[in-house]
Amino acid sequence: MRHRKAGRPLGRNSAHRRALFRNLVTSFIRYERIETTEAKAKEIRSIADKMISLGKRGDLHARRMAAAYIMDKEVVSFLFSDVAPRFQNKNGGYTRLIKTRVRHGDGAPMVILELTEAKKVEKAAKKERKKKEKEAGTEETASAPASE
Repeated sequence: MRHRKAGRPLGRNSAHRRALFRNLVTSFIRYERIETTEAKAKEIRSIADKMISLGKRGDLHARRMAAAYIMDKEVVSFLFSDVAPRFQNKNGGYTRLIKTRVRHGDGAPMVILELTEAKKVEKAAKKERKKKEKEAGTEETASAPASE
């Protein structure tokens, strides 16, 4: 019976599993989006949510607890300065899983794990790019008949 056996072993011993989760959470917070297997993503989703909750608290003890788990000091400061303020008005649900493909080598279901709140800068940059593309498209059509 599997009573009181929470979590997935993922074919690793406990130290290897903890190191894997720490590396994945660090990468996830750094890049805000990673592709991994569905089982790993489901496991690190709760850990990442806890790290973001620590970032929302923002006090010294929370920063030290996050630094004890996250493997890079720059990622800790990024978490507290950029990521956590985006979720200040949200209680949980900071991450989403998007199923992408089945890995060719072993048939493992792959997912993209990403933050639900994207950077505001990225959204503004995309709008500006689309605007420039539209303007460039209208200029080309307007200038094309004049050159003939």
